[in-house]
Amino acid sequence: MSATESKGQPQRFAVAGVSMRDLLAAGEAAALISTPPRAPDPELLERAPVHREAA
Repeated sequence: MSATESKGQPQRFAVAGVSMRDLLAAGEAAALISTPPRAPDPELLERAPVHREAA
């Protein structure tokens, strides 16, 4: 059997020692940061009390 042939065991690859959990967390953080905030709901703005600073 040559050195390039498989010996029946799957090869395992590591990507710079970063866990899948860290990669998924980084993706979620990037999505949160890159998503613009939602516009306020007009219905909620009508019902919200107006806060005024005390003089």
